[in-house]
Amino acid sequence: MIDDITGLRRILQETRTIAVVGLSANWHRPSNFAAKYMLDHGYRVIPVNPVYPEVLGQKCYPSLRDIPERVDMVDVFRRPDEVLPIVDDAIAIGARSLWLQLGVINDEAVRRAEAAGLEVVMDRCVKIEYARLFGGLHWAGVNTGVISARRPPIHTPGVILPG
Repeated sequence: MIDDITGLRRILQETRTIAVVGLSANWHRPSNFAAKYMLDHGYRVIPVNPVYPEVLGQKCYPSLRDIPERVDMVDVFRRPDEVLPIVDDAIAIGARSLWLQLGVINDEAVRRAEAAGLEVVMDRCVKIEYARLFGGLHWAGVNTGVISARRPPIHTPGVILPG
């Protein structure tokens, strides 16, 4: 299982296409936020969810096996007890890596995927790791574009600050 900075960075650098299993069309769901972030950072994101025809402007597929193009990473937003069939599908389509999101912990899935040659990341968020390793992580999870050791000025109502 990949759990070191070098391995995580390499997987993210080598990945171009991410199939997100369990991607929700609801903007407030973690899967939607993470997938949008990865889209905005140059990745091809393929939604996998039988409920929707489209998510984030991308055609949605009911299963991994229905995707007609090569997938580098399978990113899983499903309950741990639902992961084994997803692993079988990831193996069948020739994915290179399996990424199990925060809270998705399934040791049998890891063993099965690794035995088939997939690299596996478990219990980590792809968005958080990308931001941590390539810049863009701020205390609020947003890149402000401002790096400073100085405290921001305290705004007093009625006082106009210079600049």
